[in-house]
Amino acid sequence: TVEVTSEFDGTGTNKYNSLTIVDIPSSVEYENITYAVTSIGKTAFWASTNLTSLTIPESVTTIEKEAFYLCRALSSIVIPNSVTNIGMAAFYACTALTSITLPNGITRIEPSTFEACTSLTSVTIPDGVRMIAFDAFEGCTSLKKVTIPDSVTTIGSYAFENCASLTSVTIPNSVTTIGKYAFSQCYSLTSVTIPDSVTTIGDCAFYECTSLASVTIGKGVAEIGEGAFD
Repeated sequence: TVEVTSEFDGTGTNKYNSLTIVDIPSSVEYENITYAVTSIGKTAFWASTNLTSLTIPESVTTIEKEAFYLCRALSSIVIPNSVTNIGMAAFYACTALTSITLPNGITRIEPSTFEACTSLTSVTIPDGVRMIAFDAFEGCTSLKKVTIPDSVTTIGSYAFENCASLTSVTIPNSVTTIGKYAFSQCYSLTSVTIPDSVTTIGDCAFYECTSLASVTIGKGVAEIGEGAFD
């Protein structure tokens, strides 16, 4: 199998930086042998600031950590359902990205996967995701609505911190833990219902949610952290 890897010149600039549109092939041939492209490697397109659009083939199963870190012009990407693992900070600060549909095979949204994607307005989280890790969507200031599927059990610390435009969030009756600062500084959030399945609400989980007018807390909550609704 083949992995798409990063290439940096002597100044530390990614050699892919001049590319604007990339169509990754499903296979490559070397010495008359055909190899499937199965992975986009760590930092593969790091800071490729001119990259606007990318097509990933169905042969790819893994997008490694920081693969598209700081690809600030990337506005369009389709992730096929063949992908089962997306590494941490894979799309960190892709500030032109407006929407994303995650593949059905992933079970975790890793730390900082979409942190600081400031143009992201919508995201589709598939059934099967069990954990939204810390900082996953932190600083997605244009994100307006998120529906969390009923497979998720943990919403990590800072997961949606400073999603300043978020007006609506649906927390399913599968979630048991809401981490500290998970929804802090969600200034547009007006109401939230904590289901009976939740046992722990972390410190400052909804800190500085200044528009929050209605909170319903389920019967299963045993611990509410300091400043959870300050």
